[in-house]
Order: sequence, then structure tokens, then C-alpha cells
Amino acid sequence: MGVPPDDDTGHALPPPPPGSPTDPQTADDEPHSAIKAVRQAGQAVVGGGRWAVVRARQFTHSSGAGESGLSRLLELHAFNTAGDAAVAISLAGTVFFTAPTGEATGQVALFLVLTMLPFAVVAPLIGPFLDRFQRGRRWAIGTTLAVRAFCCWVLAGAVADQSALFFVAALGCLVSSKAYGITRASAVPRLLPDQLTLVKANSRISLTGTGAVAISAPIALGAATIGAEWSLRYAFVLFVVGTVLAILLPAKVDSSEGEEKIDLTSANGTQGVLAPRGVVNALRCNAGLRLVTGFLTIFMAFVLREPPEAMGWGGNATILMGLVIGAAGAGNTVGVLLGNMLKSRAPEAIVVVVLILDTTVLVTASLLLSWVTAMVLGLSAGLCQSLGKLSLDALIQRDVPERVRTSMFARSETLIQLSWVIGGLIGIGLFTIEASVKVGLLAVAALVLAWLAFVITALRNAAPPPHG
Repeated sequence: MGVPPDDDTGHALPPPPPGSPTDPQTADDEPHSAIKAVRQAGQAVVGGGRWAVVRARQFTHSSGAGESGLSRLLELHAFNTAGDAAVAISLAGTVFFTAPTGEATGQVALFLVLTMLPFAVVAPLIGPFLDRFQRGRRWAIGTTLAVRAFCCWVLAGAVADQSALFFVAALGCLVSSKAYGITRASAVPRLLPDQLTLVKANSRISLTGTGAVAISAPIALGAATIGAEWSLRYAFVLFVVGTVLAILLPAKVDSSEGEEKIDLTSANGTQGVLAPRGVVNALRCNAGLRLVTGFLTIFMAFVLREPPEAMGWGGNATILMGLVIGAAGAGNTVGVLLGNMLKSRAPEAIVVVVLILDTTVLVTASLLLSWVTAMVLGLSAGLCQSLGKLSLDALIQRDVPERVRTSMFARSETLIQLSWVIGGLIGIGLFTIEASVKVGLLAVAALVLAWLAFVITALRNAAPPPHG
């Protein structure tokens, strides 16, 4: 037995009470308690992850999606959007926020022009290309992901000096991302289960993408704090997995049995089946909506770096940008939910109403500019774009014959993506000439108002005369 300790007077000290820090038994238990806490935390994380995977799998495989192969497309889309989010975070950290606005404007404008103009030239060719080579859809989708994986690996090595190779790789990422949207849209009708409509299937795809971004963005941000090259390598891994999933899509994605081409012109139907007027009108509305979204994405990215005094924001600029982007994401999610609730009720009217709403909010925000109206504008853009696209899907399923539906999706998605690029180019042009925020918003509002007038006029002219 050990000798009990004593105090300065030579008297023996009483033993420490059980459970006190100086109790030998407690001291021995402390490492075990820490290990136990870590183990419990690890088990909680693993359990939460397993629960999330099970719930996600239930979501992607429900309503016959597992049997039809749509679930594989949903999983593929999750990796695609997660990778795109990681690339966007990486490029934002290297291009938009590394230099003062005056020094970065010319470089960023050049970067955006170089990345968008080639797609504006290539986009009209993608739809006809898919019509000609319909048997390679899996490989076409996989190629858009594989190209981005390669470009991300190149970007990770070139991000430090931002050489010409950096811009070429960024161009490859953007063009491949837009091309993916077109090729994926053409594959959806081939994988549609009997229990789901096109609207519900595309709503599920949109929600899957939103969830993937919510999970991936924090991981990409954490990697970007170490260095932009690490978030790009993370994106590389995501795109590689997506490429494998694309190749493993069901073989019927490549089948063109019973398919014909669609003609979006109103001249004649000699090149294919003529698209219904209601679908063409909905496509025009969506073109206007995507032009607004493309413009706001680029123009407001510049503006919100250093918010003008007219916006009345006195806090951190990054926080304001996060609020506006968050509002746009929330609007997109609400639009998907509303689209599911409304189902197929008067989609030809909804698509016009959302274009009117988007234009109205754009005009209001330009006249009453503030950080609050900027958030409302983001919310409106996300909501209207989502509802407009779902209404277009409903019209395609209702009015377009099944034999040309795949071709219709490829052509319509091409036009929608091109409209986004044109809107982005307008945003670049207005910012580089140093137009004020109000002038820029008013200019685009005037353009969209003119487009709305054209859409309504064409709609009235196409309407049958009243019976008298």
C-alpha cells in the first residue's frame, strides 16, 4: 500500500472523493470515456449516413423508377450537379474574388466570353446531332461527364497561374455541362415508368439535383479552403463516378425504335413532324425565362461583389450573394413542388403567367433597387424558371406524339440552354460598359417586355377565331 499524501503540517490528507479528477480510478477512466464518446459519435455519423442513403434510394427507386432504369439516371444526375457545384465554387474562388473589381472585370469578362461564345455556336448543332446518332445516347451522356473530369484535372494543375490552359479547360467544363443537359433530356422519355408522368419525372430529377448540391457544396467549400485545386480534384472524382453510371444506363436509352424527328419551324413538316403551336409558344416563354436567369447569374455575380450604395447593404458582400443565391434555390424548389401540386392544369396558361410575373418583378426590382428586392428577384427567377419548364414538360407529354418526344426534348433543351448563354453574354456586355445596376436591369426588362409582347401577339394570332 502507498503512503497517503500529507499537507504542509505533516498531517495525512483524506483520500480524494470517488469521481473527482484526482481519483486514480477516474483518471484511468478518462481515456476510456473519450474513446467511447468518439466511437459513439462515429456510430452516429455512420448511422445517419446509412439512413440518408436508404432514404435517397427509396426516393430514386419509387414509382417504378428502379425497374425502368430512371433511378440510375437520377443517381447519375446527382453526381453531375454535385460536380458542377464544386466547379462553380472553385472558379468563383479563383476568378471572381481574388482581385479587386476594377482589376478583375476585364479578365473575368474575357473568360466568360471565351467560354460562352463557342457554346452559342455549337448549341444549335447538338439537337440535330442527337437525332442523327440516336444509338449512342449513353456514350454521349458519359462523354459530357468524362470531358469535365479531364478538364477538372487539368484545371487543378493550372489554377495557380491561370494560364491559357486554365481558360481552355474552363471552356470544356461549361460546354460539356450545357451539352449534358441536352443529352440527359433526350434520355428521360426512354426511361419513363408507367407510374410517372414527364412532369413528375423531371421534378424528381430537379429535386435530386438540389439535394446533391446541398450535400456537395459544403464539402467543396471545405476543400476550397485548403486550395481551389482540391475542390477541383473532388469534382474530378464526382465526374468519374458519373461517367461510370452513364455507361451503366439501361441499353434501351440507345434504342431509337419507333422514333421520328420533330420540326420546330412553322414552315412545313417535310423535315419531320411539325411541333404543336402550344408547345412552340411554351418554348418561347421558357426561352425568355432562361434569358433572364442567365443574365442575372452573370450580371449579379459582378454587382454583388461590391454592392452599390443604392442597395442599402452594409454587411459582408459574400453574405448578400449567399442570400440571393439561396433565394433563387428556394424559388426553384418551391416551383418544383407547385408544379407537382398543379400537375397538368392549364400548362399553356401557367407558362405565360410565369413569364409575365418574372418580367414584372424584374421591372420592379430595377425601379426599387435594394437588397430585399434583389432577393425577391432571385426567388422569382428560380420559381418562374422551374414552373415554366415543368409546364413545358406537361405540354410535350400531352400534345407531342410519343414517336417524336425524344427529339422534341433534345431540340427544346438546346434552345433553352442557348437562351441562358445569350442572357449571360448580355450581362457581361452591360457590366463591361459600366452600366449601373438599375440601367442594366431596366435594359433587360425592356428586352423581355418586347419578347413577352411577341409571345402574346403570336398566341393571339394562333388562336382560333370566335364562333359567331
